Amino acid sequence: MALLPVALVAEEPHQATRPHPQVESSLAKIQSTVAKGPFKAEWSSLENYEIPQWYKNAKFGIFIHWGAYSVPAFGSEWYPRQMYIDAERRGDNFFQHHLETYGPQKSFGYKDFIPQFKAEHFDASSWAKLFKEAGARYVIPVAEHHDGFPMYDCTFTRWDASEMGPKRDVIAELSKAVRQEGLKFGVSSHRAFNWVFYVRDASFDNADPQYADLYGRPMPFLFNEDAADYQKNFPPQDQQFKDDWLARSCELIDKYQPDVFWFDFGITPRLEGDTYAKNPFADHLKQFAAYYYNQTSPNPEGLGVINYKWGAFPEKAAVLDKERSKMAEIRKPFWQTDTAVSSSSWGYTNNQRYKTPDRLIDDLVDIVSKNGCLLLNIGPRSDGTIPEEDQAILKAIGGWLKINGEAIYDTTYWKTFGEGPTAVSTGHISEAKDQPFVAEDLRFTARGEILYVTGLKWPSDNRVTVTSLAKDAEFFPGRIDSVSLLGTDQKLDWTRDEQGLTVQLPSEKPSEFAYVLKVTK
Repeated sequence: MALLPVALVAEEPHQATRPHPQVESSLAKIQSTVAKGPFKAEWSSLENYEIPQWYKNAKFGIFIHWGAYSVPAFGSEWYPRQMYIDAERRGDNFFQHHLETYGPQKSFGYKDFIPQFKAEHFDASSWAKLFKEAGARYVIPVAEHHDGFPMYDCTFTRWDASEMGPKRDVIAELSKAVRQEGLKFGVSSHRAFNWVFYVRDASFDNADPQYADLYGRPMPFLFNEDAADYQKNFPPQDQQFKDDWLARSCELIDKYQPDVFWFDFGITPRLEGDTYAKNPFADHLKQFAAYYYNQTSPNPEGLGVINYKWGAFPEKAAVLDKERSKMAEIRKPFWQTDTAVSSSSWGYTNNQRYKTPDRLIDDLVDIVSKNGCLLLNIGPRSDGTIPEEDQAILKAIGGWLKINGEAIYDTTYWKTFGEGPTAVSTGHISEAKDQPFVAEDLRFTARGEILYVTGLKWPSDNRVTVTSLAKDAEFFPGRIDSVSLLGTDQKLDWTRDEQGLTVQLPSEKPSEFAYVLKVTK
């Protein structure tokens, strides 16, 4: 048999850059399932979606960023990207740190952290018990981050946690453990950003096509001088990438039956400028949503929940998620904020800048008062242990919820979200601008005829006036029969006049953080 000319052999694409052979059959199954209905891959059909009641009642969930990026534990979970970019990101130069600590990116690339990611102390059961103690009602681990390393047994790549690193199906273990604790289970996919995540250079290992099934194909635009500026250089993903994305996403549904499926920003290539009508990713999003909703239609507790950012979906077709941000007012369609116990990183690093439980509880209360829920992230170490600081924060929140959860779980927003002078940040990743709440900042939730008034800071004189509950007030024109303080049986002295409902609080706080008045007619 004659050999092919060398030039032709060199032009033959590497196997790792080709479509995975099982993608085609996966797409055929997806299309068959979508065709059966009841949901069609059309926005008009998907807008018939109804958010399940359990989710609207839950209010509080745990997010988990855990992957091979926890091995270097430097800067943030964006280490896999930034180690290939010689520039500072939020005060750290990952590139230089990597050179000095591990050597050149050609000889020690991100892939070389994976054998060090052993997860030797990972215990899904102890994690789940902690999350339950924290008062969470649902848990969402990252199934695949931008780095392209799935934390589950993924059919479409050899680079996953079941075959490399931990050599365990982390998502399967967490799914079982979390559900055994009576909590709902979800997954997140950040894969869509893998398309432009790794900046390339001929001297980097990520330029080698044999690693394309981890880093993504070495597309020419990734070698441009300004490739690091993804907000300007994010060409829409091609058909091969989107088909692979759809196959991976639907496999997560089939294998783990998630109650929630959270998507990061990469499904909107033009980022904040994309709308669902013009988004080049829209056809694949519609197929995914129809498949997910059809697969979960038989569930007695309702359909699965899709979380999306910006304008990726019509607001009736899924649930809007805001990253490190909140709402200024009540938003009638239910929504979610995702943020973290750390203000510096989502994944574990050696220099986390932690928030206080007080601040996080105030955020939870503010979000719930505006018809939202809070998804709070932690970052485990590479060995599978959850840092003591993360645990302490979660346990503090759980302790507060044991006393005051009545004002959070199973409640609805009221006629107004609250009162007080302190505004909150509303732009994407804007929470750093938030100012501490003061004693005049109050938030409202309701359960039937019961109104809960949560004070975000204990007043120095142990006295609070709720102006929204003044005599003959617009929002509460009827009489008030009783006012009590959650966490204590002590009878409260209170008066009501044209200035408001004034309550004399006890000298001792029932809990360390925000306090809750229960007002009944």
